[in-house]
Amino acid sequence: MRLTEITYDLAKPIDGYGPGFFRIDGKVLHGPCLITPWGAGAWGGFDDTAAPLELAGKIDVLFIGMGADIAHVPAAFRETLESVGIGVEAMNSPAAARTYTVLLSEGRRIAAALLPV
Repeated sequence: MRLTEITYDLAKPIDGYGPGFFRIDGKVLHGPCLITPWGAGAWGGFDDTAAPLELAGKIDVLFIGMGADIAHVPAAFRETLESVGIGVEAMNSPAAARTYTVLLSEGRRIAAALLPV
């Protein structure tokens, strides 16, 4: 079997997570965060649509990490993003982090908005 090392070029993978934090490309962020292939920072939660809306035309899907458990994304948040062509996929934060990182390695146009576990 041949093993191939995964490379992300300049993209920012999610390296890990724990209670209240995420580690993105070696940098630790506390609280909710928005992660894109080109950067990561704090996110204001579902009341903050401005930051995700800036991704219109740059991403196809935003993975929403709902914390430790899966839950529904508030309808107004989902509808706002979908109105500008951003698909919204909700799952628990660990699954969203893994999915984001795998698809990032494939060069997909994705981002993740994660609530801490």
